[in-house]
Amino acid sequence: MGRNILKSSVENASFSIIFQILFRCITFVLNAFIIRHVGQTVLGIMNVRLLLLESTILFLSREPILKACLTDTKSHNWAQVINQIWLTVPLSGIVSLLLVYVWTNVLSTTEETYLKQYYLGCYAIAVSCIIDQMTQCVVLVSQSYCFVKLKVVLETIYIVSRTIIFVVLVIQDPDQAINAFSLAQILSSIVYCLSHYLFFYWYIYNLNKVKEQNKKTSKDQNNSIIKDNKKTMFSDMQDFPFTSILDFFPGFMENKEELLNKNLGLLTFSFFKQCIVKQILTEGERYVMTISPVLTFSQQSMYDIVNNLGSLAARFVFRPIEESSYFYFTQMIKRDVPITNQNQKSVAEASIVLSQLCKVVTSIGLVVIIFGQTYSHTLLYLYGGRVLTDNSLPTTLLQFHCIAVLLLAVNGVTECYVFATMNNQELDKYNYVMVIFSVTFLVISYVLTNIFGPVGFILANCINMTARIFHSIYYIKNMYKDTMYEPLKGLTPGKKFVLLLVLSGIVTKISELYLLHKSIILHITIGGVCFLATGLVWALENKDLMRLGIDKYRRRSSLKME
Repeated sequence: MGRNILKSSVENASFSIIFQILFRCITFVLNAFIIRHVGQTVLGIMNVRLLLLESTILFLSREPILKACLTDTKSHNWAQVINQIWLTVPLSGIVSLLLVYVWTNVLSTTEETYLKQYYLGCYAIAVSCIIDQMTQCVVLVSQSYCFVKLKVVLETIYIVSRTIIFVVLVIQDPDQAINAFSLAQILSSIVYCLSHYLFFYWYIYNLNKVKEQNKKTSKDQNNSIIKDNKKTMFSDMQDFPFTSILDFFPGFMENKEELLNKNLGLLTFSFFKQCIVKQILTEGERYVMTISPVLTFSQQSMYDIVNNLGSLAARFVFRPIEESSYFYFTQMIKRDVPITNQNQKSVAEASIVLSQLCKVVTSIGLVVIIFGQTYSHTLLYLYGGRVLTDNSLPTTLLQFHCIAVLLLAVNGVTECYVFATMNNQELDKYNYVMVIFSVTFLVISYVLTNIFGPVGFILANCINMTARIFHSIYYIKNMYKDTMYEPLKGLTPGKKFVLLLVLSGIVTKISELYLLHKSIILHITIGGVCFLATGLVWALENKDLMRLGIDKYRRRSSLKME
């Protein structure tokens, strides 16, 4: 690969965080728009039932193959990889047929008013998922060759186009909101697919021109050509293996080996078993809500709103970090080689990165817990007004979510490292552990939900996350036991930082009790001051990490100016 892996992983995380913020902002505004124009029941059908169908189809048919194909991309026979990634298309078709049948014939139906729209929505989700799988080949290539900005731009176009189409159609006819949602899903998927292929058509055309010019010129002349801005973007991609847009389709690229890579096939199968379990763990509460009539569609929509607000940090920061970290660790650590026999420079760098990641996400999680306990009510009031604050349940849900955020953060980073470094045998063994986790989680969710209501979903998640964290810590400790590295030390926050967090929690709680009913602005101001003070103390305790980040930013800025 022609580009620096760590640099691209950091850029990917940074741009993804920005994208997630944009996406969440659009989603929040859209949810508020739906509640005011078409009601909570429609929001529950779309955001819980239909999006759960989409999530399940994509996760089962795409995630295992994509994860396997991202492993050690430097050594890929790309002809085999292209053939393999296109298997997601027929696989998604089979999965869609099975799941659409379950969603329309087995699960509890909606009100008669929305039944026809609901059926159409299920089929529309299936079609959009198949279109999405046709894009995965170019998505894989863009990620493998570090086209970071391309990912952000095209995903932004996808989200914005889907939102605009939906809003325009709903304004014209609010009674057909689910049909508008269905049409927006299909049209935006087509836009997303065509955008990728058009970009790479343009990119390969220009790259081929640069290669032809380089062949005709001497080395000295070639150096002057590379200085041209247009050619600079191609100068470090001379090893790009695709020479035609047709190479992205199965059977067109020259291949002297077998049709498919057996090792990637075995790895895909391991990930497939793992993904079934992980999907249950990720979307467990939605499956419980969907299969068992614990909550009405209206109540599901309220839970979904609070869940989204409670997951701000996870969606804005943790998930992009996990995605980029997974790619980074797969390139730095080899799965089938003991860590003592690997390149020690790569091992040392990976250990430091893991430690710093643990430190960052743990600190963010602790901040969310402390400030979430006193500002949950304020946040809900600002977002939804008295609809969300007249009842104490949404505030309680959000406060419990804040506790879950810390566990979610730690589990995300540690488990991402585990999945990136386990070999096939270890992945297979872990699949059985995940089965135990998933079954236990579903049982606990059902029991606790019947006892505590919606709060039971969050409590079950906390128990499940804690168990998974302990398993990941055991694996990482065992992996580094014969080395001098201790990457898990990053899970322990600084004493001054913790002390100031406790003081901030006390001050903001007093503010909530005595000042909130008088002035919400004053209450928010006090929280802002406490937050800035806490951030300053954390920065002073982690000078090396801050200095590294500042140096990286300065180097990047100076390169842009040049």
